[in-house]
Amino acid sequence: MFNLTSLNLNGIRSATTKGLEAWVAQSAPDCICVQEVKAQAADVAGRFETLAGLRGHYHFAEKKGYAGTAVFTRHEPSDVRTGFDGGEFDTEGRYTELRFDTPQRRFSILSVYFPSGSSGPERQEAKYRFLAAFLPHLISLKAEREFILCGDVNIAHTQNDLKNWRSNQKNSGFLPEERAWMSHLLSDDVGLIDVYRRLQPDTTDACYTWWSNRGQAWANNVGWRLDYHLATPATAALARTESIYKAQRFSDHAPITIGYDMTL
Repeated sequence: MFNLTSLNLNGIRSATTKGLEAWVAQSAPDCICVQEVKAQAADVAGRFETLAGLRGHYHFAEKKGYAGTAVFTRHEPSDVRTGFDGGEFDTEGRYTELRFDTPQRRFSILSVYFPSGSSGPERQEAKYRFLAAFLPHLISLKAEREFILCGDVNIAHTQNDLKNWRSNQKNSGFLPEERAWMSHLLSDDVGLIDVYRRLQPDTTDACYTWWSNRGQAWANNVGWRLDYHLATPATAALARTESIYKAQRFSDHAPITIGYDMTL
């Protein structure tokens, strides 16, 4: 079984002070994709090149203490790609791709941090620009290789993916345009698979991966499902197990792990 975890760290230094490394050592994923690293190369040097024995491959944001992605793996990739379009979002460190290619298979693991639009109209417009630029990249990638995208997508796709869907229909993360983008991504036209929903099509309260720090959201499980595994169909069909770990809190997100019946 190949176990793949995704987690928004809300800062790698913060998450490790809350026991992240010990949990990774205990849960022993083959790879863990992380988002919102909030660190630069100088912060990582001598401390976070590895995480519980897994080697890290990073895409840092140019802005200090902001965004950034990484993939930590026990398997040596054949290639590492950072960034997807050479534009504004590559300066924010939102895309890390590890390729594990053999003569028999072309396969990638992606860690992606989609923008949030919750801070205001300007960032919401940036989110829409990201979605517009990222879709053709995924279509092109799917045409040439198998992949699993792990990431904080910052979109709750359906009413089953957040607690208070009625009151959030005009809020970033559950806007009609965002949900339509997800629906298109998962349609036959594009053909990616929401792997968690393949395994758990009807789960509601247990599916959440993010809780606001406001009020008693965590205590009352007023959450959102924002963290996804999105895979090409043949790879998604290999998914066997899923778990969302909530016994400890490393950030405002929970890690989601899916086990695939495959090897690299």
